[in-house]
Amino acid sequence: MMELVILGASGFIGSAITTEALARGHQVTAVVSRPERVDVKAGLTVVGLDINDTTALTELLRSKAIVISAFSGHAQQDVKGYYLKAFNSVFTAATAAKVGRLLVVGGAATLLLPDGSRLLDSPDFPAEYRATAEGAAEVLQQLREQNTLSWSFLSPAAEIFPGDKIGSFRLGLDNLLTDSAGKSRISNGDYAAAMLDEVEQPQHINRRFTLAY
Repeated sequence: MMELVILGASGFIGSAITTEALARGHQVTAVVSRPERVDVKAGLTVVGLDINDTTALTELLRSKAIVISAFSGHAQQDVKGYYLKAFNSVFTAATAAKVGRLLVVGGAATLLLPDGSRLLDSPDFPAEYRATAEGAAEVLQQLREQNTLSWSFLSPAAEIFPGDKIGSFRLGLDNLLTDSAGKSRISNGDYAAAMLDEVEQPQHINRRFTLAY
């Protein structure tokens, strides 16, 4: 049993990670902007907090072993600006609080295609995901360029959809994984499983990894 702090625990991916963590018997502190949206469950502590309040967040994270950052800026007007500002707050707080390890829900857009270019730079990359993708790309760069915080960054497959855990998927590092039909897909249930596997048995310290069916 471990104690985990999950930031953005009520979101699309954050809620799947929270469900998986509780199913594995971990103690979870769920940090959300609207605590009334989260159902009370055994093993779950819900904290209403704006993650841009760096001082309050630092206090909450003080000496915590594992923090999972799963927030997104999708609901905001300036998606990229909000995401980068909020992540900066998370990074500053986690560093000041001497967090043992920060695991980040990343994007697929920085994954490499067979020709070595990024998915983000392909001509048909969807415009509606560009702001989020560029924000996640900057965060990955920020993590790679520092050495004060132990981190892992999990990029999903190109398509992540709502679905239960199957439990069988492939892991990779910086290259986009595709199946025999050329599709790159994963459910949020299996994404959560891979994230919790990494929490329990670290294989990707200070690096990015990815998964797909």
